[in-house]
Amino acid sequence: MKPKMMLKIMVDLGMTVLLLLLMTYELIGQAVHEWLGVGMFVLLLLHHVLNKAWEQNVLKGRYSAIRILQTVLVTGVLLAMMGSMISGVILSRYVFSSLSIRGGRSFARSLHMVCAYGGFVLMSLHLGFHWVVMMGIIKKHIKKLSAIHKWIWRIVAVIIAVYGIFAFAKRDIGSYMFLKNQFVFFDFEEPLILFLLDYVSIMGLFVFISHYFAAVLRRMQQKKVTGKI
Repeated sequence: MKPKMMLKIMVDLGMTVLLLLLMTYELIGQAVHEWLGVGMFVLLLLHHVLNKAWEQNVLKGRYSAIRILQTVLVTGVLLAMMGSMISGVILSRYVFSSLSIRGGRSFARSLHMVCAYGGFVLMSLHLGFHWVVMMGIIKKHIKKLSAIHKWIWRIVAVIIAVYGIFAFAKRDIGSYMFLKNQFVFFDFEEPLILFLLDYVSIMGLFVFISHYFAAVLRRMQQKKVTGKI
C-alpha cells in the first residue's frame, strides 16, 4: 500500500474515533471534549489536503446520481463540521476562553447540537459510501475468503444495523438533530464503553444503509452504461 493511501486511512480512522469520543461530551468532561474538537479540526484540514485532487475536479466531468449524492454528503459533512467548530469556539470555557466571546451563546448552543448530531449521521453515511474501498483493502490482505465467512460478516452487519435502530431511538438522536429536545441527557452512572457501543452501532446502521444504497446506484449506473454500449 502506498504511503499516501496509508496516511489517508489513518486520518479517516482518527476522525472516526474522535467523532465517537466527541459524542460522549459530559461523560469525558468539557475540557477533554474541547481538545478533541481541536484534534478533529486538525484532522479535517489534513483530510482535505490529502483529498485536494477530488476537490479540484468537483466542477469537472459528468454528474451521475451517485456522484451527486456523494457531493451532497461531503458538503453536508463539511458544513456540519464547520458549524460545530465555530459554535464550539463561542461556547468554549477552556481552550478558547481567552477570546472572551460573550454574545450569541444561545444560538451557538443550538447550532452546536444540530451540527454535532446531524454531522454524526452525515459522516456515517459518508463513510458508508466509501466502505467499498475498505472492503477492497481487506480482500487484498485476506486472499481467500470463503462464502461462509462472507455470510458471517453480512449477518454481523445486519445485527449491528438492527441494534443501531434501537440505539438511535434509545439515545433520542432524532430529537437532538431537529432540536425537539435542546438538552442532552447523560447517565453518569452508565459505563462509558456501553455508551460508545451504542454510538458505534448507530454509526454502523448508517454505514450499512449508505453502503448498500451506493451499491444499488453503482449497479444501476453500470447497467445503464452497458446498455448504451
